[in-house]
Amino acid sequence: MSEVSPGPGPRLLVIEDDRQIRRFLRISLCSQGFQVEACETGAAGVAAFNRQPPALVLLDLGLPDVDGMEVLDALRAQSEVPVLVVSARGSEREKVAALDAGANDYVTKPFGIQELLARVRVALRAPAPSAVPALLQLGELTLDIAGHRVTRHGEALHLTPREFSVLAMLARQPDRVVTQHQLLAEIWGPVHVHDTHYLRIVVSRLRHKLGDDPDAPRLIQTEPGVGYRLVAMP
Repeated sequence: MSEVSPGPGPRLLVIEDDRQIRRFLRISLCSQGFQVEACETGAAGVAAFNRQPPALVLLDLGLPDVDGMEVLDALRAQSEVPVLVVSARGSEREKVAALDAGANDYVTKPFGIQELLARVRVALRAPAPSAVPALLQLGELTLDIAGHRVTRHGEALHLTPREFSVLAMLARQPDRVVTQHQLLAEIWGPVHVHDTHYLRIVVSRLRHKLGDDPDAPRLIQTEPGVGYRLVAMP
């Protein structure tokens, strides 16, 4: 069973078993002009998704019929539609597992509605990985992924191969969290997935070279214990 609330904006799919939270999300999202379909089970959510793919999915993990991770796997098997996990599971392990499985973002309950709405807007405007242009403008920075060049105010920055690889991997998924595990496995190799200090050192050097304030970074933001997010338009 699902509940549909019309609106002029993009269609969002909420998969959440808690009736009060489901109603709260539906009202809050509709107030921003979104069209919302809300389902209380994973099976109903997948059926609604297959019937009419939405612009974005808000997914709870603690569902009554199946684990939300199974729903995430089912969605990712057929679509790159943004998925925002909204869950009471707040451990780093749960967050990393969901992000590694393809979630675009993760919000822990209880949550502030303004933060949630902001994350929805970010997920909706972020391009798919295949849509990232060869030249990416990041404020005063220009990143040429194909040419392995980065300029700031038109002046070339000298990055090491690993620094460039980290920046390019984040740039391919702007405004989306890339986990430490993903970065380490792809850039350093599978045997180094637990060597997070390598990554911290490279990110610290990157921030310095890019002119990003390490105490209040506006370009490369940290999701503590999880990974990093590159802000496309700081």
